[in-house]
Amino acid sequence: MLNVHKIKQEICEIGDRLYKRGFAAANDGNISYRIGENEVLCSPTMICKGFMKPDDLCTVDMEGKQIAGRRKPTSEIKLHLAIMKSRADIKSVVHCHPPHATAFGIAREAVPMCVLPEVEIFLGEVPIARYATPGSQEFADTILPFVQKSNVIILANHGTVSFGDTVERTYWYTEILDAYCRMLMLALSLGRVNYFTEPEAKALLDLKEKLGLKDPRAELQNCELCANDVFRDSWKESGVAQQVFHPPRFGEGACALRSTTSTNPNGDGKAAHDDDREALIQAITDRVMQALQSGSGTRA
Repeated sequence: MLNVHKIKQEICEIGDRLYKRGFAAANDGNISYRIGENEVLCSPTMICKGFMKPDDLCTVDMEGKQIAGRRKPTSEIKLHLAIMKSRADIKSVVHCHPPHATAFGIAREAVPMCVLPEVEIFLGEVPIARYATPGSQEFADTILPFVQKSNVIILANHGTVSFGDTVERTYWYTEILDAYCRMLMLALSLGRVNYFTEPEAKALLDLKEKLGLKDPRAELQNCELCANDVFRDSWKESGVAQQVFHPPRFGEGACALRSTTSTNPNGDGKAAHDDDREALIQAITDRVMQALQSGSGTRA
């Protein structure tokens, strides 16, 4: 049986983390969790997420009508409901304004791929949705082109929204993204960003498949592993471009999952040794599984 009070406590705990990490200043941000076919818990409007109590939370139906709670629900509940209506597997949504990820949305700079293993495994390519007035249905609809292919979306000139099966895991997506965006900025300030080679990128995509995690790049024909091809068609509408970061292109067909050996990253024309490739996969697997296991006790 679903423990609603426990979920309320988890929402408040995540709200506290958002506030303490600077992801939600003042009364910014909102959190939700679907507790039934037509019931969604959500944070109220005009409250600091760092000081929420379980009794502050509201309950709305899937159309946004309030059915419980003494406070008014968040004005951006339509965004949460649009995601939940689009994907039956989604239980929780977290919207906030993490500064480094939001900076990419303000600059409309595509978040580059093929830099950090954890991002490749847990996030994949991160889209930037076009700007619309917060709280409106138009705003909620901006995420619809991306919600089936990603669990975290940057909202242009606004913030981010992440979604998943638990409040904790949903928050992780936001934290991983903002940490990554900060690392990119720091690396750029040092003068350069080094990207994975094609064999390294391919090994991560293969590993992701082995872990049962989907990646849109595995389903596309003649796409690029690192060149942000998955959401490129949306860039014109949202004003996104690669102005600062320029990940490599390896040639057509790189995304197809195939068993052929890859070119040695040293460029000498020899096939990469299977032992080296397996060692890379094992090392990354160990890191990913350690992260997954550390959160296994906090599932809602």
